[in-house]
Amino acid sequence: MVFFGNQFADVVEWDEFREDMIFWKWSNKEVKKGSKLIIRPGQDAIFLNNGKIEGIFEDEGEYDIESEIVPFLSTLKGFRFGFNSGMRVEVLFVNTKEFVVRWGTKNPINIPAPQMPGGMPIRANGTFHFKVNDYIALIDKIAGVRDSYLVGEVKIRLTAILDQLLMKWITKEGKNMFNLQANAHEIGKGIQDDLNMEVMDDGMKITGFQVMSFNYPKEVQDMINKNASLGMVGDVSKYQQISVADAMGKSSGSNTASDMAGMMMGMNIAKEMMDDPKDANEENQQDGGTAQSAPANGGNKKMPNFCPNCGEKVSGAKFCPNCGQKLTG
Repeated sequence: MVFFGNQFADVVEWDEFREDMIFWKWSNKEVKKGSKLIIRPGQDAIFLNNGKIEGIFEDEGEYDIESEIVPFLSTLKGFRFGFNSGMRVEVLFVNTKEFVVRWGTKNPINIPAPQMPGGMPIRANGTFHFKVNDYIALIDKIAGVRDSYLVGEVKIRLTAILDQLLMKWITKEGKNMFNLQANAHEIGKGIQDDLNMEVMDDGMKITGFQVMSFNYPKEVQDMINKNASLGMVGDVSKYQQISVADAMGKSSGSNTASDMAGMMMGMNIAKEMMDDPKDANEENQQDGGTAQSAPANGGNKKMPNFCPNCGEKVSGAKFCPNCGQKLTG
């Protein structure tokens, strides 16, 4: 322990707090009588002596180091500041939040697939979460020799092994290569456990791992979409529902529903065309096949334009004006 005289009081704090920084060390500075410790929300303050933990303070607020901190330090319980004396200490500020990191495969991963000798190239993306959970391990492995540590450094380290882990868990137990999203939760849980083993010795824990999407080559995705479409066409009811939804999406934002109405009318006409022959056949069978179409003009015969007796033009009259021949039946 080193003491100094005739020095000004200090404030011990993480004054340049960064959301992407896991820890930051306040070191090689003098703590004197009247010095204050400030702990902000989302921070813990760890007092160190020769790289070992003297005390951990978790509650946010402002503390007088002489009266509220030193009496609780493990090897300094009997120490009291002199009027003009001071000491050098190290204070490690730890960000206690859960960090969220986005990840994505930089290059396609060739997953073994039937009838594809070179494998099927797949990309994936998602997020993982982690936080500090063991201060002793953190100090022994990282903070003991470093003044700060960034989330980006953890991301680089873990994404370097993600391709191997994706390959491992995608191919495990013969999953359907063309519907990987259905197994996304199981794949993510397996990768989370493996990543946790990678960082636990450094005092951190992987608290979640999600695969948001798997991306296939365009040709493969087109084939998947086509197969799905053919499967839906087999169900007429489902096809009609999807057609209505698609028309609604296309007409969204317009000032008229004419496209929607036209599409619905066309579907109804098509349905009637398919149903009419059957209905007509059933009606004929019920009538014994004797049904005849009704004659035009209410059943009356067509009036002649010329008299069949004398050839005079009659212009639709019932009797010929020349010879008096009756023209109606």
